Amino acid sequence: MNWVADNLDLIGRLTLDHLRQSVIAIVLSFVLAVPIGWAAFRYTRLRGAVLSVVGLLYTIPSLGLFVLLAATFGIPLLSELTLVVALTVYGIAIMTRSVTDGLASVDPAIRQAAVAVGFGPWRRFWVVDFPLAGPVLLAGLRVTAVSTISLATVGILIGVDNLGYLFTNGAQRRIIPEVLAGVVAVVVIAVVLDLLLALLGRALMPWTRRTRTARVPSRASRREVAA
Repeated sequence: MNWVADNLDLIGRLTLDHLRQSVIAIVLSFVLAVPIGWAAFRYTRLRGAVLSVVGLLYTIPSLGLFVLLAATFGIPLLSELTLVVALTVYGIAIMTRSVTDGLASVDPAIRQAAVAVGFGPWRRFWVVDFPLAGPVLLAGLRVTAVSTISLATVGILIGVDNLGYLFTNGAQRRIIPEVLAGVVAVVVIAVVLDLLLALLGRALMPWTRRTRTARVPSRASRREVAA
């Protein structure tokens, strides 16, 4: 493991680059998936078509998507922008269904109550629908985050420096510790970001903790009654 000790600066720099590219794509995919998912939920006749088309985006090979984006939008093929846009597309493919499922999980009676007290569509969405769909949205966001961090390594194939560099350089030079360092770094970033999102969800949605806590006594009481 002497290679790792001698190249901590390189690993640290590549880790920061990898994290920056991934976080930008995760945020963009979430922001763009919310209106798409809402449209799929709102217009039920189009829901199946929208979700199918968006889901198919994830099946596009990464190299093919890089070339397609460069040819369609005129952005340089060998650029960080191309990688971020591609990661955003993949993130939207994952996140859109979570948005639709999250909105569908909200009790219709709660929506009707919000309308009854005078909530308009815009206010109802942000005050009622979006918060109550939060647990499902968070689950989808966590999957999107982990997937994006893993996929970002393919950026090295178009000359974008990140942790993928450790894979290709280590394989070419047959330095196994370098490859292992890249694998460990990617896993660590994914785990840490997943934990941060989970903690953020607990902080922003405290009612989910109260709901879980309330369920425990009810189960215990049912056992007592049964006994």
